[in-house]
Amino acid sequence: MTPSTITSDQTPYTDAHIAAYPVEYIAGIDLYNAGEFHAAHDAWEERWMGEVGPQEKLFLQAMIQSAVAFHHLEIGRPGAARQMYTRAKEKFALLGAAVFMSLDLVDYQAQLDTALSWLLTVPDPRELTQPEIQPPRITLLAEISKFD
Repeated sequence: MTPSTITSDQTPYTDAHIAAYPVEYIAGIDLYNAGEFHAAHDAWEERWMGEVGPQEKLFLQAMIQSAVAFHHLEIGRPGAARQMYTRAKEKFALLGAAVFMSLDLVDYQAQLDTALSWLLTVPDPRELTQPEIQPPRITLLAEISKFD
C-alpha cells in the first residue's frame, strides 16, 4: 500500500502537521519549497541545535545539507554542492527510515538524485555546465509520524 500524499495544488502540509511538528520544521518546508534554501537551512538548524532526539537530529542534518547543496549551486559552488549532497545521502542512509516526520524519504531522495546526481558524474563538477534542475518539492504524507 502506498501512503497518500497531499496533492501538489494544496499546501504541502495540513493543520494536523502544524499541530504535531515543531514550527521550525514547518517553516523550513515553506522556505525550501519557495527556493529559499539558505533560509530553510537556518530554520532547520535552529531546531537541530536544540534538545532533539538522535533520529530527529540526523534527519534534520540531512535536510539541512540537502538545502545547502542547492544554495551552493545558486552561488556557483558545485564542488561544495556535491559535498553537501553526498553527506545528506549518507545521513538519510544512516537514518534508515522510509518516512520520517511525515516526509516520504524514498520519494524525496529520488527527487534529490534527479536534481543533483549530475554532480557525481566527473571528478570535479566545476568541469560541467550546470543543467536545468528542479529541486524536490516537499509535500508531507497525510499520516502523522512519530519522531523522537
